[in-house]
Amino acid sequence: MRIDKWLWAARFFKTRSLATDAVSGGKIKLNGAPTKPARDVKVGDRLDIFNGDTRWTVSILGLSDKRGPAPEARLLYEETAESIAAREAEQMRRKFTQEPAAAIHGRPTKRDRRQMDSLG
Repeated sequence: MRIDKWLWAARFFKTRSLATDAVSGGKIKLNGAPTKPARDVKVGDRLDIFNGDTRWTVSILGLSDKRGPAPEARLLYEETAESIAAREAEQMRRKFTQEPAAAIHGRPTKRDRRQMDSLG
């Protein structure tokens, strides 16, 4: 079964084309090596998945070419303990710290520029 189809069926990506783009962009590693979207996966393979701010390391437990409900999709893989711990630590870090540029949304307005000029 193709890796992009499996990622879509396991609900890591909303559409199959997003899964294909992620694999092509190097955001998915199969057994530690970059791969192509048409590469076949099998039970027992290890995937490193980077989707935006979230990283997963999973072992494939089952194959499915149909996208089903989330509880069924979770049966297709098993996340490693290290991956779970790292993901939870990252969630806690984001919860208690604010990104410096979080308040900035695009280009400053004329008012923003005047306020910055008055400060410095």
